[in-house]
Amino acid sequence: MSPALSPLPAFGYASPFPDTFVFGVSASAPQIEGAAFEGGKGESNWDRFSRQPGAVHGGDTLDVAVDHYHRFDEDFALMASLGVKDYRMSIAWPRIIPDGTGAVNEEGLRFYHRLFASMRRHGITPWVTLFHWDLPMALEARGGWTSRETVDAFARYAEVVVKAFASEVTHWITLNEIRCFTMLAYGYGTKAPGRREPEAVVNQTYHHAIVAHGHAVRAVRLHGGPGAKVGLTDNCDVSVPVSETPEDIAAATAWFRDRNAHILGAIHAGHYPESYLARVGDAAPTVLPGDFALISQPTDFLGLNIYTGHYVRAASNAAGYEQLALPKNYPRADPPWLHLVPQSMYWAPRMAAELYGHRSIYITENGCGYDDEPLVGGECHDLHRRDFLRGHLRELHRAIGDGVPVDGYFLWSFIDNFEWEDGYQRRFGLVHCDYDTLARTPKLSARYYARIIQERQIL
Repeated sequence: MSPALSPLPAFGYASPFPDTFVFGVSASAPQIEGAAFEGGKGESNWDRFSRQPGAVHGGDTLDVAVDHYHRFDEDFALMASLGVKDYRMSIAWPRIIPDGTGAVNEEGLRFYHRLFASMRRHGITPWVTLFHWDLPMALEARGGWTSRETVDAFARYAEVVVKAFASEVTHWITLNEIRCFTMLAYGYGTKAPGRREPEAVVNQTYHHAIVAHGHAVRAVRLHGGPGAKVGLTDNCDVSVPVSETPEDIAAATAWFRDRNAHILGAIHAGHYPESYLARVGDAAPTVLPGDFALISQPTDFLGLNIYTGHYVRAASNAAGYEQLALPKNYPRADPPWLHLVPQSMYWAPRMAAELYGHRSIYITENGCGYDDEPLVGGECHDLHRRDFLRGHLRELHRAIGDGVPVDGYFLWSFIDNFEWEDGYQRRFGLVHCDYDTLARTPKLSARYYARIIQERQIL
């Protein structure tokens, strides 16, 4: 006779997430606000890029997006109905300083004051990203992130914003995903402004971005007020050991260190690692006196945007590791880059804590996108997103149990929106948006996530 099985808990896991663990959702200003030329807002690089033939799927633009600019109170009411109490958002630089360097747009400031007031009424805490890729077009036209002028302009913008909203915001994020608005924008040309520059130019954009991060940290320290906290959100390259053996873990850790040397490694070392400088040679960025004093200022947390990962094992080559190519039919979501690697949620924060000493980490984005999510009978049964969410949260739960200091999780995204070069084709939202009527409908995954938030357990 088989031994009796232990009785199952009434629901979920026997071990809940910590009481202080933050469950939230994410979005960004350019992707949801719309009102691209209202309220005194200036043109952004994405407003211009989206109008270039072939740049964005279907010729989609940011002009309307999901009209959050006019519907934010409705959106926050819906958010609150799902039990969401923490919302990671961004402020649009062109809405605050339309040309990037000139006069402050007071109407833009008033808009965000109204938005924060609505969040307070609905019991939602803002986590504000200062830069989520929408650069004022006037700055882009003068070189964008290849130019030191953009760094100086960002320093002023960060100071203006932190001073303006210090009484309403205590959680600040400096920049979102440096790789995307540097390498993909100026190297691969797939994101605004769509340039293809040599390696040295791209490396300089990395450097300008981490100097800008330093300016934002300083702005929060000087003007954020009591209790203000600040950190970077990075989409680090993630490695997963093929087997959880000492040799494969060591190989994956070495891969992680090498692949992230120019951003996380440089910020936390206070200089560019020698291995990185040797690798890039004459294409190394120019560093000005005082840059790394800004760059390496201590932060209060690290945000990680984790979508996928790469499998790595030990090898007998000089590096000591080998990245394995994925099989042709390895499972993925509809974006060709979004392969489903739930273990990335365990290993990325663990390695960031071990290599860089972080003691507070937030998953500031994690999610999946699909092209065909219709409403049937008024419902969207996005079971693939439910499965993605459950599998990734299990690995995060495991990391916390192993002592990795993960303090929160923000799902991308609250609502279907403008997904950059994929336009409105690709849906990442918990909430379905009908782009003809702009009607909002929570998907099955939204109801599922609401129960997780309520019970603080994986269900």
